[in-house]
Amino acid sequence: MKKILLVEDNETIIMGLKYSLEQEKFEVVSALNFKQCMENLEQKDIDLILLDVGLPDGNGFEICKKIKQTIDIPVIFLTAQDEETSVVLGLDLGADDYIIKPFRTRELISRINSVLRRYGKNEKNASIIQYKNIKIDINKAVVYKEDKEIIFTSLEYKILLLLFTNQNKLITREQLLERIWDMAGNFVNDNTLTVYIKRIREKLEDETIIKTIRGLGYRVGD
Repeated sequence: MKKILLVEDNETIIMGLKYSLEQEKFEVVSALNFKQCMENLEQKDIDLILLDVGLPDGNGFEICKKIKQTIDIPVIFLTAQDEETSVVLGLDLGADDYIIKPFRTRELISRINSVLRRYGKNEKNASIIQYKNIKIDINKAVVYKEDKEIIFTSLEYKILLLLFTNQNKLITREQLLERIWDMAGNFVNDNTLTVYIKRIREKLEDETIIKTIRGLGYRVGD
């Protein structure tokens, strides 16, 4: 089930859209402002954002820019008729589509499905993740350093993949431990995680790839 984040400050619109989208088998999470929007993006696996242009704590276009700088996720603007001429700016900032209020529910559903299909195709093509001279081929689950394969255990690979797919973003030790449990099905404690990070760094032969954010966690990238 695809999860949609609806960022809209009108609670009546939220209720109506939430009902309509849930009838189409979408899961809907709502946010009334930018702060709640970012909190939801950090805590939940969101597939698409429906973003109102006018919000109480920020301009929708600037919010779209910040979202796209943080995470690669499709965004559809919800805009009033008199804002339509400004939507070009939103598209230039990375938005995937826009729809004018008031809109027909079926049209919105069609737009959502179209964007999700396009995005899904792009995701399939993006099978290589790279940072510096380290590449991960997701389709083959293989890691390369300057085209030479590095052998990792299953758990080491999953830790590295999680960090590489969240480049430039802090991943806390708690998040790593939680995801390791989910993916491996085995308990890994805090001390063991430290050992795994150490082994990964040794195999990469570069201490600067995985940066330690003291007291918090780890980050790949700036």
